[in-house]
Amino acid sequence: MAAELANEVWQEIKRYVNGMDRAEAAEALVSVLIDNDISAEEIKSAFKSDSEVKQALKQYLDDHADEDEDDYDEDYDDDDDDEDY
Repeated sequence: MAAELANEVWQEIKRYVNGMDRAEAAEALVSVLIDNDISAEEIKSAFKSDSEVKQALKQYLDDHADEDEDDYDEDYDDDDDDEDY
């Protein structure tokens, strides 16, 4: 529901955002939605016809997939350190 409402607001507001700034605005929108516990699947479904938001979501997921892998590697390394004692 929140993602659909965000889409309605985005559709009304984006026409007032300069075309050059829409990608950055879409990135901010995706970050706010993710920070408010809206899943990537919900965002993808609600914004399926909006190319700027879909691209921003893809970029967000790509950027944070690298961080998740780094967190996993650090957790794995911590487990190895425990075995030495």
